[in-house]
Amino acid sequence: MDEISVFSPVGLQKVKTMAELRECNDISLRYGLSLSEQQMQNLAERHVTALRDTGRIEFGSGILKKLVMQFCNSPFIFQDNYEDTLLELQDAFYYFKNESKDRIPDDELIEFMKQVFDGRAQGSLEYLCNITLEELCRNTRYGYAVDDTDRNGHMF
Repeated sequence: MDEISVFSPVGLQKVKTMAELRECNDISLRYGLSLSEQQMQNLAERHVTALRDTGRIEFGSGILKKLVMQFCNSPFIFQDNYEDTLLELQDAFYYFKNESKDRIPDDELIEFMKQVFDGRAQGSLEYLCNITLEELCRNTRYGYAVDDTDRNGHMF
């Protein structure tokens, strides 16, 4: 990161995000997951881009830290897909936040996402990212089991 950008709001956001991700490595290592400095930088840059693209701003702790803390114990995340999974989860989070018009608290939305990811989605980011907000919330709130299907064998 060049010296001048560190003092801009965007540069400060990147520095803060990377510091949070370094802290997360201590916990995620328990599950065999860690991020390199380059991966942290990639995530921090994508974080700033995602905020800009969705017209959002964040105060306080960033969403990446919450995503890491919630998802690092997933049986479907491995070292070789860790960075890509976090990138996709971050994008999905902001998509769902915008779709909900911010009516769902961050922690609740992340919990919903985790339940679907580890449950019905069986680790499929494509599945998670392609369900509607209504389906995400309805099915996690009512506690449907992983193998719940309708008469035609469809989960939703």
